[in-house]
Amino acid sequence: MSALFSPFELKRVKLRNRVAIPPMCQYSAKDGVAQDWHLQHYGALAASNPGMIVLEATGVAPEGRISPYCLGLYDDATEAALTALVAKLKSFGNSRIAVQLGHAGRKGAADAPWNGGGPTGAWTNVAPSTDPFDAGWPESEALDEAGLARLRDAFADAARRALRAGFDAIEVHSAHGYLLHQFLSPLANKRTDSYGGSLENRMRFPLEVIRAMRAVWPQGKPLGIRVSATDWTEGGLTLEESEIYAREFAKAGIEYVCVSSGGVVPKASIPVGPLYQVHLAQAIRTASGLPVRAVGLIATPEQAESVVAEGKADMV
Repeated sequence: MSALFSPFELKRVKLRNRVAIPPMCQYSAKDGVAQDWHLQHYGALAASNPGMIVLEATGVAPEGRISPYCLGLYDDATEAALTALVAKLKSFGNSRIAVQLGHAGRKGAADAPWNGGGPTGAWTNVAPSTDPFDAGWPESEALDEAGLARLRDAFADAARRALRAGFDAIEVHSAHGYLLHQFLSPLANKRTDSYGGSLENRMRFPLEVIRAMRAVWPQGKPLGIRVSATDWTEGGLTLEESEIYAREFAKAGIEYVCVSSGGVVPKASIPVGPLYQVHLAQAIRTASGLPVRAVGLIATPEQAESVVAEGKADMV
């Protein structure tokens, strides 16, 4: 039997196969609210019956969205739209439906990619430090203790809303240069308090967020995470540090990991090619003892089959 099409179980949530649709921004929401586009997009995917579908990066606060056109889950209107979407998707097939919850930090308020993806100035970004993402981007407002507490609460509140909306799983966005990754990376985190400096300090806020979400998300439903295992840049987050982070978030209640890389700085030397991130997934799997999902130019059925069959990852 194909390993790729064998069933898999995350907590008490059964997946019919090891194929997962990863979160991919659609830039088609209005004021954070899902539209008809999302139904046709995700509905087409649901009709093909992958084991899991993860909805695109969804902001836990209005200013946490990657762009003004991204989904949110922070008020009754955004919750109602996603509740209706999840119900319809579950009528099309047997896929488990997850949502990726995150905050864009200093990369927020970006334009759509087809408009260049640069800063729009739609709101003032908040981040661990004031450093801008790139030349031409504005400085961010560095989060103080009250701001950190507000965002911890926002992640927890979004998890409560995700439960009411009917999602089967949550994926915490701790990758691609967005807020939680910004705290982890020395390239973005220049703080001198207990949230900056050592790896222990840089992990502190992401782990606090995970614990806050775990406290309100039922034990029978998976709480996953997406990570950038390396920044591919000198002085940035390393795979060895991500392995330590993985062991810590496993203790905090994370139950699966999607392993990606990069994104915290605009220019990095990334060795892009077929299966170029699979070794990162394998390393995080070994370090954490958790099921992992591999991503990144896994482009053929044979490649996908080999990743699962050879035990390098549990899902692709």
